[in-house]
Amino acid sequence: MLEIKNLTKVFAKDTVNEHTALDNLSLSLDKGEFVTIVGSNGAGKSTLFNAVCGTFFADSGRITLDGEDITYMPEHKRSKMIGRVFQDPMKGTSPNLTIEENIALAYSRAKHGPLGFALNRRDMALFREALSDFDMGLENRMKTKVGLLSGGQRQVVTLLMCTIVPPKLLLLDEHTAALDPATSGKIMDITNNIVNKNALTTLMITHNINSALKTGTRTIMMDSGRIILDISGDERGKMSLNELLELYSQRSNKVFDNDRMLLGDN
Repeated sequence: MLEIKNLTKVFAKDTVNEHTALDNLSLSLDKGEFVTIVGSNGAGKSTLFNAVCGTFFADSGRITLDGEDITYMPEHKRSKMIGRVFQDPMKGTSPNLTIEENIALAYSRAKHGPLGFALNRRDMALFREALSDFDMGLENRMKTKVGLLSGGQRQVVTLLMCTIVPPKLLLLDEHTAALDPATSGKIMDITNNIVNKNALTTLMITHNINSALKTGTRTIMMDSGRIILDISGDERGKMSLNELLELYSQRSNKVFDNDRMLLGDN
């Protein structure tokens, strides 16, 4: 489904600030696979997402999605195939538009393109039904401006906007990191339900290593723009937090250091 081959991205090339953000990185995901990504600050996690989304073009390498080469496809065209939820609940929605209007825009763009906007009562009923599945009462607040919602409620709206028309690839960029533990757990439950219901191919960056080992089907660890660990199956199921950190130290020759990383269950 997703095939990344020898992807390299260097920022500020040929200057004193030159930085290799992606270093000949390769990654392959099967259809319906849910992969969690962990790594210290500056490991290249969000840079990888930006490259996949088309925020910038890589210096070399190739990205293929569902058999189509998207390496040099413009970002706005990729957005019809790729859904992305950011850490910041303020991103991904228009605060001055209502819940209904935000979802309608996302639905219309995915179904008809940026110039299409033709919705009917059946579409609105679809939005209401989808929101009711989340058990947060948002289906009764369709006329509420998104800017008046809590962070968790906004993330739910963003999740629905990204998946109301199931994308070929869903990218979750630390989408629970800015939320309190209780809300974070609720959003993860909703996320898992959406991913499982639609069998979505998913990449999730997380700040919680325990969550990374328990969520999805596979975990990769990045360091200095490279994938240094890729585990799944029984190996992943039996791996403890300490064992994962020890493997990181062995592969990277340094101690894991991230002041935002949560090592516990919350």
